[in-house]
Amino acid sequence: MHIDAILTQLDYTISPSSREQVERVIAHTTGFEHVEKHLITLHDALKAHHSFVALSSNKDYFKIKNEAQGAEMADEVNEMIAKWSDKYKITLEKVPHKNTYYVLGYKS
Repeated sequence: MHIDAILTQLDYTISPSSREQVERVIAHTTGFEHVEKHLITLHDALKAHHSFVALSSNKDYFKIKNEAQGAEMADEVNEMIAKWSDKYKITLEKVPHKNTYYVLGYKS
């Protein structure tokens, strides 16, 4: 997927710095060619739950932010994320004390 398309589909403004960040994230994401085709689909599915896929500001990874309202809805979204990860064999790292996950890459 083209870098500008990734930025657009994740609702980012296209700029030299955002392009560079996506390039770094792609380089750090194991098996990105497998991950990319499922990432945008997850982002679109999460929108209905006030959650999304984004670029991390701390690390060179995509992150999944669960910002669903209420404990029951947040648990539902966490389950959705876990099923997505298992189905597409994508390794996630949970951020301690947050409903946020880093997308590390494809589990081959």
